[in-house]
Amino acid sequence: MVLTPGPNMIYLVSRSISQGRRAGLVSLSGVAVGFLVYLGATCLGLTAVFALVPAAYVVIKLAGAAYLLYLAWKTLRPGGVSVFQPRDLRPDSTGRLFTMGLVTNVLNPKAAVLYLSLLPQFIDPSAGHVMEQSFALGAVQILISMGVNTVIIVAAAGLAAFLATRPRWLRLQRYVMGTMLGAFALKLAVDRPPAVVHAS
Repeated sequence: MVLTPGPNMIYLVSRSISQGRRAGLVSLSGVAVGFLVYLGATCLGLTAVFALVPAAYVVIKLAGAAYLLYLAWKTLRPGGVSVFQPRDLRPDSTGRLFTMGLVTNVLNPKAAVLYLSLLPQFIDPSAGHVMEQSFALGAVQILISMGVNTVIIVAAAGLAAFLATRPRWLRLQRYVMGTMLGAFALKLAVDRPPAVVHAS
C-alpha cells in the first residue's frame, strides 16, 4: 500500500527532486502528522459510526476503490506520467513544506481508504480493547510509511536521473504501479465489511 503512488508520494518525490532531500524530509514530517490525525479520528469514533451505519462503510470503501482505479488509469493510460518524472516546483519555506505535507495527507483519499476501510478489517473485538488495537496497527503503518518514504526521498533524485535515460524502465515502473493500484482497488471493492462493523 505504501509503495503504490498517490498524492503523498507524488508530492514528496517532486519536492525532493526540485528542492532537495531536506525539503522532502520536512514535507514527510507533515505527512506523519496527517497520519496521526486520521488515526486519532478513526480510534475516537469513526469505526463506531460504521457499526451504527454499515452503509457508510460501503460508501467509503467504494469511493476509495473508485479513486484507486482513477489513479491506475492515470498511470497506465497512453501519455501517463511516472511519479519519478521531474516537475517544476517553486522553492518553499520550511513552514510551508510542513504544512503542504500535512494538508496533502489529510486530503489524501488513499490515506482515508487505509484508516477508514482497511485498518478496521484487522481489528478483532474478541482479542481485546478495540482502541488499543487500532492505535497499535496505526503506529505500525505510520512507522512503515515513514521508513519507506524516507528511502524514496533519499533516492528520488538518483532514481529520476536513472529512469530519465531509460524510457523502457520508466514505462515498466508505470505499468507495475498502475497494475498494483488496479488490483488493490478491485480487492477493496469486493472485500467483506470489517469485523468491527459487526461487533455489538
